[in-house]
Amino acid sequence: MKYSAASSMSAYIFLLLFSFSWPITSSQSHESFLQCLSLHSSNLSSISKLIYTPNNPSYFSVLDFSIQNPRFSSPFTPKPLVIVTPLQPSHVQAAINCTGKHSLQIRVRSGGHDYEGLSYVSEVPFVILDLINLRSITVDEENSTAWVEAGATVGELYYRIAEKSPTLGFPAGTCPTMGVGGHFSGGGQGTMLRKYGLAADNIVDARLVDVEGNLLDRKSMGEDLFWAIRGGGGVSFGVILAWKIKLVPVPSIVTVFTIDRNLEQNATKLVHQWMLVADKFHEDLFIRLNLQAANSTEDGKKTIQVSFNSMFLGGVDRLLPLMEKSFPELGLRKEDCTEMSWIESTLYFNEQNGQPLEALLNRTLQSKLSFKAKSDFVQEPISEKVLEGIWEFLYEEEVGRGMLIITPYGGKMSKIPESETPFPHRAGNIGPIQYLIYWEEEGNVTEAQMHINWIRRLHSYMTPYVSKHPRAAYLNYRDLDIGTNRGPSTTSEQARIWGVKYFKSNFDRLVHVKTKVDPTNFFWNEQSIPPLPVRG
Repeated sequence: MKYSAASSMSAYIFLLLFSFSWPITSSQSHESFLQCLSLHSSNLSSISKLIYTPNNPSYFSVLDFSIQNPRFSSPFTPKPLVIVTPLQPSHVQAAINCTGKHSLQIRVRSGGHDYEGLSYVSEVPFVILDLINLRSITVDEENSTAWVEAGATVGELYYRIAEKSPTLGFPAGTCPTMGVGGHFSGGGQGTMLRKYGLAADNIVDARLVDVEGNLLDRKSMGEDLFWAIRGGGGVSFGVILAWKIKLVPVPSIVTVFTIDRNLEQNATKLVHQWMLVADKFHEDLFIRLNLQAANSTEDGKKTIQVSFNSMFLGGVDRLLPLMEKSFPELGLRKEDCTEMSWIESTLYFNEQNGQPLEALLNRTLQSKLSFKAKSDFVQEPISEKVLEGIWEFLYEEEVGRGMLIITPYGGKMSKIPESETPFPHRAGNIGPIQYLIYWEEEGNVTEAQMHINWIRRLHSYMTPYVSKHPRAAYLNYRDLDIGTNRGPSTTSEQARIWGVKYFKSNFDRLVHVKTKVDPTNFFWNEQSIPPLPVRG
């Protein structure tokens, strides 16, 4: 009798909340999926509040809120049949069970920063599992650890750490709106990587729901799977619910500076000199480069502006002698520097210097422009002649729209073995280049393709001057140009074309882990790790 009543209530909820017109095949799938979800929920009214379908007035606001690249929000972009916003692990378990049972694909979104939109776009009928409500953060100051749920942002994490202690931090990225679920699972690099490594290097436990709906922690998932999700992209293996991270000590005072130099101020020579020394700086010193075209003081002309953007884990009086010894060519002066707390520096690097710390809690980007990105790893200093070729590319685009960001490695990054985590780009790298091009998205496909072609030509130009065999790339700067899976039946040999670029020799171990934990390739996307074929 109880079962009958529950079934009747389920049917009522569907008729009331979720009835809408779809093509027959999709309609049958999504309605069956919703029915399944309700049957797996002990509280039917609460689960209904976590589900959004296109007939729900909040559907598009929920969908668009965490789309960080408008390139994937056009009317022609495939939309999910259903968005599920779980509040607890059982909701995630039900979503996995029901998508599998009804042949729907699942896409998992924590912050929506996947560069190619893979966390919220698919070419086949799909469901988005949006983790935006799973964002609790518990900081254990005494043991210098924290549990952070996958839907929390980097900014929220930094804010909660600072609430507890001014001398603890975490070495993750500089964009505060990134979700930690994806950011950490791809590596996660930031201003303290030369001192403490990547975010993934400082994870000590995790909670994950696997393809069978099991809720696992480090002990129950085993060391192979725990290894794989720390740099191998968690969505290939399950749904990460939370990370336990090791917090790191930070001084009460750090020093930041940004020095801009143009071609008339020897920018080309300074970039080349940076290439010679950046990975050899003291590990407390981080100086990254931002290269872009700028307006010249001469009317109608352009120049190149290079920004030397730095954080030093200490005071200015200790920094200046180090700079005089390591990089005197930059001509750093005390008045160029600002001392502040580490938490204030996280705002500085997001161009929010002087804003209240609460700005870190804002999950919305300050501005959203369509963009395309690519990446490389530099292993030998780039000559001045090659740099001048890069300048010519930057002149082709509107000021401020095309840019290169070069991050220095060395320090701790060179001390961690390539096989310690799936992220293999360690010793021997000066650092990664991130190529970026931004444009206004106004439905002009021709214009968008023009910008994408520009970045592809620049990337092609750089071929002789970056890593080889393989030409490496960084997973968190996802780039489908380097290769894609053609479907869930893609073999590991077919995926190797892109897999070794992200993971080098670690790709093979990732394939073996995938085969063990998801042999049917339920967690599939255009650049997910494929399993080995099932033996008959």
